Amino acid sequence: MPMKLKGKMENFEAKKQAYMNVMKAEDSTPEQLENAFSEMFTALQTDLTEQITNEARNEVHDAQILAARGQNVLTSTERKFFNEVIEFGGFNEDSILPVTTQERIFEDLTTEHPLLSAIGLQDLGAVTRFIKSDPTKAYAWGALFGEIKGQIGAAFSEEQIGQLKLTAFAVIPKDMLDLGPEWVERYVRTLLVESYSVGLEYGLVNGRGPSKNEPIGLMKNVAENGAVTDKTSSGTLTFAPSQFGEVVAGELHDVIKALSTDSKNKARKVLNKVAMVVNPIDAISVQARNTIQTSTGQWVTSLPYNIQVIESEEIPEKKALFFVKGKYLAAVAGGYKTNKFDQTLAIEDAMLYTIKQFANGKPEDNKTALLYDLDIKFSTSVSEPEGA
Repeated sequence: MPMKLKGKMENFEAKKQAYMNVMKAEDSTPEQLENAFSEMFTALQTDLTEQITNEARNEVHDAQILAARGQNVLTSTERKFFNEVIEFGGFNEDSILPVTTQERIFEDLTTEHPLLSAIGLQDLGAVTRFIKSDPTKAYAWGALFGEIKGQIGAAFSEEQIGQLKLTAFAVIPKDMLDLGPEWVERYVRTLLVESYSVGLEYGLVNGRGPSKNEPIGLMKNVAENGAVTDKTSSGTLTFAPSQFGEVVAGELHDVIKALSTDSKNKARKVLNKVAMVVNPIDAISVQARNTIQTSTGQWVTSLPYNIQVIESEEIPEKKALFFVKGKYLAAVAGGYKTNKFDQTLAIEDAMLYTIKQFANGKPEDNKTALLYDLDIKFSTSVSEPEGA
């Protein structure tokens, strides 16, 4: 089951936001990026070590009790692997995390980060390439004994995931090794989920393409010559109040209609497959404009056409990104391979490792996602009572 840590790791969240701001700024220098990443990573390691150490001291180390509480219980393979980590004082060179641990990391990624789930992030395990088919071409009418091979050959293509590498750093404090295999596993797994989620959300939303050794993000367009550019706005959404919600329904109708054809103007089914991604600040305004109180006094929030609303700090303020689920290729593959980090860093009493995995992402076409401006206004005037 997904991990649930007590506390909010506020220092890490603040440094993560600062790092993403530097990463998205066009004028950021390599030194600024390195410093921001170092501060974010140090905050993650510090907050996580403190939380897990405190929880370990307060838990009863009994597998049955922990299982009943929904806490972390290892398989025999996982226990053997992390006991060896403890005995060795860290990871062996070129060791690969157990398959079941990899599966739990992926489950935590998609459960704790709804954007990655909605995008359709896939875990291909050890496979770094796969065959993709176009269902609109994967059939052919013809004579009973006629040739069909050439007719459907264009329906299949090969996709390569191992083009890009996503690297996370794993600092294992030596004191952590004294807590036992369950806590070492939990620490490493949480560290990877938080590190990878930052990298994946950036890459799958704002990735600048192969020329920058990054995925092609949903916020980007790809020209015929392969150049990756920023999307421009397709319109403005106000979510303005109206008696029967005609404004909201009408504005979102135009969004759904625009997404219902691909870049070649070919129709496709998008109902119940559209997600809207907004900055957490704008999410509050969107929610307020689409929340009503029922006759029983309950407050209900919903958007027409079953559009899923997702918050992401990767989306700029005053912007809304709509995308069609299943039309973006996003995958991780190749396992989690560890190596000792051989560069000098100012980390005392700890072992530093890199944990690498292949990852990539790209939209099916430029209409997989559309970007809109948000212009949501609220009246601040208060009418005076009659006779005042």
